[in-house]
Amino acid sequence: MSRIAIALVHHPVLDRDGEVVTTAMTNLDLHDMARSARTYGASAMYVAHPIEAQRELVRRIREHWVEGSGKKRIPDRARALELVRTTVTLDEAIELAGGRAAGELWTTAAASRGRTASSFSAARERLARSDKTVLLVFGTGWGLAPDVLEAADVHLEPIRGAPGSDFNHLSVRAACAIALDRLLGER
Repeated sequence: MSRIAIALVHHPVLDRDGEVVTTAMTNLDLHDMARSARTYGASAMYVAHPIEAQRELVRRIREHWVEGSGKKRIPDRARALELVRTTVTLDEAIELAGGRAAGELWTTAAASRGRTASSFSAARERLARSDKTVLLVFGTGWGLAPDVLEAADVHLEPIRGAPGSDFNHLSVRAACAIALDRLLGER
């Protein structure tokens, strides 16, 4: 079993004005992030959402692909979505991933917001040296709320585009794939 799991957080996250909000779950994020998680050997993908109707939607999508007719049509999608678990809060995901005593919370962000950021190469080395489980957290909306960032053990450096590009607003699913590749991909 892998020592890394991922979490997709829908609350507490920020809106474009910096206010703490709850975002809606998207089908694309669920499918693509689960596929990335499976590709790079993550042990689980937690979707943290405080609204029961949104968690139920995640469960229904998962059920369709893992147990329903979707599994018959595209078995590989079932293998990816088997990793998906719903939680009410990030704290619940942390506990299911093994708890803070046995693990670390790592965050990713488009900007480090004044925090010391670890390079992906240093984080990769840390992962190789440690026996702790890592929960790699991705925020929706305009990023994770400050209290989530403050609770993190490691802040990964922002993923930057091509030199000279004035645009840096990747989808969370793209950022997830890039981060997992930089941490776990073949070198």
